[in-house]
Amino acid sequence: MATEYGQGYGLDSGSGFPGSTERRHRLPAVLRAPVEGRTWRELTHVLLSLPISILLFTYAVTMVSLGAGLLITFLGVPVLAAALAGCRGFGALERMRARGLLGLEVAEPEPLRMRKPGAMAWMGAVLKSGASWRALLYAVLHLPWAVFSFVVAVNVWALGWALLTYPLWFWVFPVYAGQDGVQLYGDEAHRIYLDNPFEITVTALVGLLFTIATPWIVRALTMVDRLLVHGLLGPSRLASRVVELESDRGVVVDTAAADLRRIERDLHDGAQARLVALAMDLGLAKEKLQEDPRAAARMVDEAHGEVKTALQELRDLARGIHPAVLTDRGLDAALSSVASRCTVPVQVEVDLVERPAPAIEGIAYFTVSELLQNVSKHARATWAGVEVWRTENRLMLQVVDNGVGGADVSEGSGLAGLADRLDAVDGILVVDSPAGGPTRVTAELPWRGAHVR
Repeated sequence: MATEYGQGYGLDSGSGFPGSTERRHRLPAVLRAPVEGRTWRELTHVLLSLPISILLFTYAVTMVSLGAGLLITFLGVPVLAAALAGCRGFGALERMRARGLLGLEVAEPEPLRMRKPGAMAWMGAVLKSGASWRALLYAVLHLPWAVFSFVVAVNVWALGWALLTYPLWFWVFPVYAGQDGVQLYGDEAHRIYLDNPFEITVTALVGLLFTIATPWIVRALTMVDRLLVHGLLGPSRLASRVVELESDRGVVVDTAAADLRRIERDLHDGAQARLVALAMDLGLAKEKLQEDPRAAARMVDEAHGEVKTALQELRDLARGIHPAVLTDRGLDAALSSVASRCTVPVQVEVDLVERPAPAIEGIAYFTVSELLQNVSKHARATWAGVEVWRTENRLMLQVVDNGVGGADVSEGSGLAGLADRLDAVDGILVVDSPAGGPTRVTAELPWRGAHVR
């Protein structure tokens, strides 16, 4: 099975993704940050956090305290369950707010698992759900942080813009208020005002520094909000891992089914059809053996050639399932065999002290085999290289060629299918292939020793 490079060989060299256009800004990010939409959305998130966190904290503490106080009676259980359910509801709103204002995508936590319908089963599921207690913890922890971030953001933002625009409203004081400007210090004997051009200029420059720094301060504050939402209102690591394993299992099943269909098709359309034709030719040769020995000999000779071709097809098919050289001699010999069939010269370097587990070894072999088929079919290269080594608990593979580049791991391409296969075993595929080349594809696989079965 060969993968394909995506529609990559016609990409714009200035684009990181197919069809994308690079936005160019005349102002650097530091200067445009104070007026960017992201800054105002993040500031809005900080400003809204205080009233929302007060409401959430008040609800959570009141309901949990009431439920805990009523636990001596049966009424405490439904009250406590309602408190946790309400916190889960607030958590859903917080995820929506983070998605809209912070651009943070957080999946929903694991759903309630009820063995049977009914109010008692629901209350038990809510009380036993880790997501419910994490939502309660969020309600308690978010208030002090919301107060702190609100105070810091509002003061820094107001101070920066006030100082920056001071030259515009400085003249209001002597005209309408009878003052000499902003008073920095004053007592019974002395008063210090910002009232001359130099001081006004310095004040505006200080305000400019505060204004430029405000977006980055707000951004740092919202990073904590992101961590709280992601860590306490999203799915647990165990639940995420279960979902990932279920997805990987589906990929493995689909891949195995596709391989079986490919093997069945190759047998039916290749070796099987050739053997059927061979049997017919031998039958005809048997009939002509008495009346036309020379024609029969010629037909037997042709059948002999068909046998050789059928045997070669069967060998190729067996190599595609699991080559014998890989089992007998390991990755070095097997990859050297694959490299010898590539249309360009390939340099193979395998630096492994011991062999990995057979399953990992097989995946590594087929990954390199498919990438070298890509080099032969699509890269238009004159040279390629394969490196295999181990780094701690990872098996590293790298295939490099000096072709035209533009390989794309977009959805639906062969490289995307290969990436899905690697992901099914906790592997990673990274493609670096700018238009014009060179192409560097790096794959990581988990290391398991050959003694592990």
